[in-house]
Formats: sequence, C-alpha cells, structure tokens
Amino acid sequence: MRTRQSTATALEEQQVPVKAKLAAAWASFMFLYIYMDILAFYKPGVVDDILIGVVWEFDITQTWAITALILLAIPIFMVALSMLLPARANRIANLVVASIQVPFAAFNAVGELGGSWMYFYFLGVALELFILALILRYAWTWPRTAPMTGRGDQPRP
Repeated sequence: MRTRQSTATALEEQQVPVKAKLAAAWASFMFLYIYMDILAFYKPGVVDDILIGVVWEFDITQTWAITALILLAIPIFMVALSMLLPARANRIANLVVASIQVPFAAFNAVGELGGSWMYFYFLGVALELFILALILRYAWTWPRTAPMTGRGDQPRP
C-alpha cells in the first residue's frame, strides 16, 4: 500500500513590471473614486439635490459636467498611459498626475468636516491617498538599468 506524501513547494514569485503595477494602482484608484461618488448617493438629500440641479454647492450645468468628466478621465487615461508610455515619460507622468491628485483627493474630505458622513469620506480619502502613495512610490523607485561601458554588454562597476 502506498501513501501519498505531500510535498509542499513554494509558489513561484514572479516579478511584476512597474508599468503593470502602476496601471493596476490607477485602476484601483479609479474604481474607488467612482464608487465613492456612487455610494454618496445614499446620503440623505443628495439625490433630491441632484434632481433640482445641484451637486454640493454647484449648479449642474454643462460646464460642471465637462469638468467632472475631465477629472474622472484623468485616472482612466492613466491606466492606459501607464502601460503605453515609454519608461521615462511614464515615470514623469505618474509622478506629476499622482501629485496633483493628492490635494484634490484631500479636498473631497474637507467639505465633510463635522458632517454626518464624515467617516465615510475620510475613509474613502484615506484609501485614495494610500493608492496615490503607492503610485508615487512605484514611479519614484522605478528601477534603472546600469550604464553601458561600450565594451560589449558589461555594465560599469
């Protein structure tokens, strides 16, 4: 009679390219960004205000809608750009766009200070800031290749 012997082997840990990490982080940021807005519809009075043409203190106009679309399109495009841009342009774009998104994300919580849904907004903003910090870290620490010496494929010491 044979007994099966369990051989536990470690899973292979494959290196994820920086471009893929950045695209995944932007996709996560985008979903969180959108779902924060969707879940905010459940806050009492929000839908009533939308039906009369007001979001927060802003009148719903074509200009407001275009602005909202542009702001939402930024992380959407960063998903694709993180995979498509060459490394140097990619790094710069991620550093610049994520840096601009940080104060914008924080601004969303300021309007809710002391509000009834303050914890919801603070948690959402904290999660957004965490993802933006990951993006900044991935872009800032993008691996560099060793400079070539001109003597074949040997890098400089």
